[in-house]
Amino acid sequence: MNRREWLKAMGGTGLALTWPLVTSRVFALPAQADARFLLIFLRGGYDAANVLVPTGSDFYYQSRPTIAIRRPVADGAAPDPAAALPLSVDGWALHPALGATMLPMWQRQQLAFIPFAGTSDMSRSHFETQDGIEAGLSGDGHAGGVPRGSGFLNRLAQSMGGQAAPVAFTDGLPMVMSGAANVPNVSLKGTGRTPFDAHQTQVLAQMYKGTRFESLIAEGFDLRQTVAEQAEAMRQHETEMRSAQGESMSGRMQEMQAANRRALSARGFEQEARRMAGLMRDKFNIGFIDVGGWDTHVNQGGAQGQLANLLDNLGRGIAGFSEEIGPAWRNTTVVAISEFGRTFRENGTRGTDHGHGTVYWVAGGSVRGGRIVGEQVAVSQSTLNQNRDYPVLNDYRAVLGGVFRRLYGLDDSRLAQVFPGSRARDIGLV
Repeated sequence: MNRREWLKAMGGTGLALTWPLVTSRVFALPAQADARFLLIFLRGGYDAANVLVPTGSDFYYQSRPTIAIRRPVADGAAPDPAAALPLSVDGWALHPALGATMLPMWQRQQLAFIPFAGTSDMSRSHFETQDGIEAGLSGDGHAGGVPRGSGFLNRLAQSMGGQAAPVAFTDGLPMVMSGAANVPNVSLKGTGRTPFDAHQTQVLAQMYKGTRFESLIAEGFDLRQTVAEQAEAMRQHETEMRSAQGESMSGRMQEMQAANRRALSARGFEQEARRMAGLMRDKFNIGFIDVGGWDTHVNQGGAQGQLANLLDNLGRGIAGFSEEIGPAWRNTTVVAISEFGRTFRENGTRGTDHGHGTVYWVAGGSVRGGRIVGEQVAVSQSTLNQNRDYPVLNDYRAVLGGVFRRLYGLDDSRLAQVFPGSRARDIGLV
């Protein structure tokens, strides 16, 4: 069947131009590029202080009278499901919602945290800071000769030449993947409707039968069908949650939704992480996914509630990804970041507001985990940035540059293409 016949069979709908292929290229990963990297962007600015909990700080408990996570229970005491989970580092503990997923990964030394991490941007604007991070330029906008409008993951792919196989698991191509390198995007959300009827599906399958694309097309149909079904379930769940909480579309709620930039929900990430892992195991070595919902101004909750539910879904998604990717996990590094952290003190609506420094997660089979790494300070009022939030002591460009050097063997000149004006810093993560 040629293209003209196919369009005629499709009824002239033009679907050939918008058909959601899983990828625009099919190739095997080259042996010398078996390292895989997935960046998870938590849009909205998540509350890092209630994830990696500074239980050694009395100031933390004074600052958060209703949302603080309790100190870990003493040895021999009765278990407390609302208490933080002790880590092997004095003064820090983990949110209990991550006990079933991230704590075992930490204990296997496949998970590390970088507190006091972030960017020099002080605007506390979701949009300005997200754009700045995705561009990967210096705080003064120094581009170092790289094209304006390009993202640092696209430039990473360019610096790797033919070894790169990037993908964005997003509705549209995000800024971080924009640029000269050809990057396909795969939407994991769907519309709640099956994208093709039975006749259209049959026509498309027949068109590629017997070609090297046949299995890929089948996988694409399966992906879109599953996502469509799950999208409707997610919408129903979110409608029920809004109704139960009595939320109105106030200016703040609209801002919180806008900060997500149509990112996948945390619940959606949990559902789709295994499918992402299969694609990265077989076809891609650089991936990006954004997860929304982290702008917790109101009723954030402590050991239970809004943030706890988000963390539970995120943890289950990362754990499922690590399981599904199989033996390739030993060559995979997953980094979770956010545009900024949140205010150290809780606000008047039992939530937290836009902050500065945050905590990055680094997970993977070759990660030197079970550690809290990077520059650190004691958590106290005197060490807060502007008496408000965590300072940034570990620049994201330097940290990620160090990771890319280790994963892909990039020299200084290639790293300068990815992060112009930045010096990569190897803090021993991989």
